[in-house]
Amino acid sequence: MGRCLHSMGGCVQLLMVNQLAINIGFYMLMPYLAGHLADGLGMAAWTIALVLGMRNLSQQGLFLLGGTLADRLGYRPVIIAGCLLRTAGFALLGLADTLPALLIASAMTGFAGALFNPAVRAYLAHEAGTRRVETFALFNVFSQTGILAGPLIGLALVAIDFQLDCAVAAVVFALLTVLQFFALPPCRAETEPAASVLADWRTVAANRPFLLFTLAMAGSYVLSFQIYLALPLALGNAGAVSLLFALSAIVAIIGQLRITDWARRRWTSGQAITYGLALMAVAFVPLMLTDSAGASDGVRLSAVLTCTVVVTLGTALTNPFEMDTVVALSGGRLVATCYGLYNTVAGIGIALGNLLIGALLDTGTSAAPWLVLAGIGAACAAAVHLLDRTGLTAGAAPAPDRPRLRPREPAGLAGPKRTSSPGPRP
Repeated sequence: MGRCLHSMGGCVQLLMVNQLAINIGFYMLMPYLAGHLADGLGMAAWTIALVLGMRNLSQQGLFLLGGTLADRLGYRPVIIAGCLLRTAGFALLGLADTLPALLIASAMTGFAGALFNPAVRAYLAHEAGTRRVETFALFNVFSQTGILAGPLIGLALVAIDFQLDCAVAAVVFALLTVLQFFALPPCRAETEPAASVLADWRTVAANRPFLLFTLAMAGSYVLSFQIYLALPLALGNAGAVSLLFALSAIVAIIGQLRITDWARRRWTSGQAITYGLALMAVAFVPLMLTDSAGASDGVRLSAVLTCTVVVTLGTALTNPFEMDTVVALSGGRLVATCYGLYNTVAGIGIALGNLLIGALLDTGTSAAPWLVLAGIGAACAAAVHLLDRTGLTAGAAPAPDRPRLRPREPAGLAGPKRTSSPGPRP
């Protein structure tokens, strides 16, 4: 991993460190917020759900706006603004003790993510050039490392005081803000946005291959989210999410670069995504079989852990090629906006999918949730395979190895042309 990182440019290295710190700061606080609201402030369950839901709604619902701002203003100022906003939001979470203040703080932290997430990915794709797939794989390693380390740091701080945890998390984002203000160069897309935001959105909405791919992939996020929902419930242990969380992160950290390198030498992007989705679908079959047969607790535990590992492997196989395909299908135009819409649709898919899986879990029909999840994965794999076979996911615009520069700042985000032959992929 060190050699791979060292071979990349300074901006890419900075964005990797940025993502590591973002996830450390986020996950050292958010897993413990519900406990603080319940035990520390004595809030009712519905108000806790409202505060947590506000963060998710403000992030998922505003991804498109965040991506649009990044394309219009440049990636750097939007990344900095997102980190600054999350600094303020986390600080307020530690100080607030009333519902309105907590809702404002929660909305601030969510909107912050909607700002910097699409901008960071668009900036990363711009700087990666012909190494996009490899770069996105490394990006996921840094992201998962932050996810693993954050809760451990937070646990130590919460044991002392929740306000201390909030303060340290806010300091992490404050330092990121300062670092990026001084060290991150300006960068924006070469293509100028349209005269209005609505015109930009109409341009993205008219990109039929991108929309079809976005819809085809939405179900995959339902599958990966079950590490937080259905799988902990299957273990019957409220603390099981920590075990599954750590297991998933460790598998991704160890395997991501090896999986991506192995896949890009053998398959096209469409094939890698299809096989990854199929693997995620197969992951739920052991649970379906064990629940149908009324297996023992030990067998059930093995099935849950196996499912977690296989879902993570499928996600690791899919993610870098998926992120590359979003850039490719954008044709180098409004890349951050495309990422914003992609994330918004994924969020809607997670919400609807979780409602369905939650309802199935409540029915007590043990095998039904796993059968539906396997079906969702199979449907996603079939949809991506069909798009790939018909050529709808092969519409990337060609680009030179090095982007042309605008005066005083880099520009251009057209990805290299995708081919249908196996081998190393950009």
